[in-house]
Amino acid sequence: MTRATQFLLFVLPREGPDYGVELRQLVNGGAGLKQRMAVRVWGPPLASVVDQVLEALKRSGYRPGEFARTREAPFELKEPWAVRLGLALLAVKPLSKSSRIDRVAAAVRSMSDEEVYYWFAKCTAEGSGFAAQRALRTLVAPE
Repeated sequence: MTRATQFLLFVLPREGPDYGVELRQLVNGGAGLKQRMAVRVWGPPLASVVDQVLEALKRSGYRPGEFARTREAPFELKEPWAVRLGLALLAVKPLSKSSRIDRVAAAVRSMSDEEVYYWFAKCTAEGSGFAAQRALRTLVAPE
């Protein structure tokens, strides 16, 4: 892993043909770098943002065909694309209504880099992250 790598994307096989993904962020701990799970998603929410997964992989130097349920090694993602993907995954994860999932995913896709970094930091903060995720969803796609 290169020194600049700060995010890893793991493919998680599940029962049957289904799979999920887990995005981990490398954080500097007292004993060196530690992995912290940012988000784990599968099913319809993942399917709704798979285009953003493939874009993050492509921008990080991978071919879309490398994204397969049988992959064992993690993908090393470049930070701007990992943060954008992480925010999209966090935002759509708890949703079940496909129209709202699509609106939230589209809103994250259209955000500037500064907005994405701001919301990612808020949504992954310990203690207040879930409230920030709810606020983001309400802001970009009210019910």
